[in-house]
Amino acid sequence: MDVSDFTRMADEAQQRELVRRVGVAQVITTGEDGWPQATLLPVLWEGDRLVMHAAFSNSQFAGLIGRSVPALAVVTGPNAYVSPTWYPTRAKRGLAVPTWNYQVVQFRGALHGYDDRDRLRDAVAAVSAAHEAGRPRPWTLDDAPASLINGLLHGVIGLELAIQEVRAKAELSQNRVLADRQGVIEGLRGEPGGPGSGSYEVAEAMARTLDPA
Repeated sequence: MDVSDFTRMADEAQQRELVRRVGVAQVITTGEDGWPQATLLPVLWEGDRLVMHAAFSNSQFAGLIGRSVPALAVVTGPNAYVSPTWYPTRAKRGLAVPTWNYQVVQFRGALHGYDDRDRLRDAVAAVSAAHEAGRPRPWTLDDAPASLINGLLHGVIGLELAIQEVRAKAELSQNRVLADRQGVIEGLRGEPGGPGSGSYEVAEAMARTLDPA
């Protein structure tokens, strides 16, 4: 992934918050046949590792228990199309084309598989707790019969990515003049979906770059 100085998301706290909010990653490995493989998995960023799990039947992770393979995990945040009609300077200069604004965090590292049931239960419980946090009555693994949970865990492989490199990018029209950036914010806020939509979230992320406070 190409990351310029002005699009680099260097703040680790911002990176971790994006991963927390998105909650899933595309995990990419290379199969024995040389072809890339990818699976979308729930993810937690804990310390210097990503904690994940997948169906044991997933062929991408076959034979991974007790060994490691190189992997790339991609967490894609809010993203949206940007129309050149939103640039006020277009009327004067006539130089504008569409683009796409987005936020993304990529992790490179060694992906390790395991099937220890206690460790796996803790990992699954942690993922559930992260997504249940803030709900009036958060669900926990203890709310389901132990026989059900134990049965499901037998069909799951635990995965951890030992992080070797993090690259994060926020493509938010930083190369445009202030008036154009404000025009994009207004345009994105006016897109269908309103608050909570990808377009609106990109607009809010752009607004924070204009006024970090």
